[in-house]
Amino acid sequence: MSKIAVVFWSGTGNTESMADAVVKGVKSVTNEVDLFQVDDFSADKMSKYDGFIFGCPAMGDEVLEEDSFEPFFTEAEEKIDGIPVALFGSYGWGGGAWMEAWADRTKEAGAKLIGTVIAENAPDDEALANCEKLGKDLANAV
Repeated sequence: MSKIAVVFWSGTGNTESMADAVVKGVKSVTNEVDLFQVDDFSADKMSKYDGFIFGCPAMGDEVLEEDSFEPFFTEAEEKIDGIPVALFGSYGWGGGAWMEAWADRTKEAGAKLIGTVIAENAPDDEALANCEKLGKDLANAV
């Protein structure tokens, strides 16, 4: 059975709420899922998993969080070639350019990008439902 890791960073709780919804979606397909805050996970643990769902909000000038998540993802990029990956996060300004850039990076690293979900500020019911679907879609892809 395939195992999935959901790895996220959240400063206000918005992306954490989205992570919980993603896990709910994965669990509708399989219980083989682990949820991690990015500081509790490292790229050297990635070989134990068959698929990944990464979550990070837009920070600063629409970039990934720079102290924890960006360094982690830079290492993770070297390990996602051919692996199913999905992305999610929240933003408070702009139109989601950080997610477009992140999705491009993920595809350039060779990952099989299953999908993305963004939410403006706190995720509403529609965004949470989209997160559940994202989790289900990734679980079905591994």
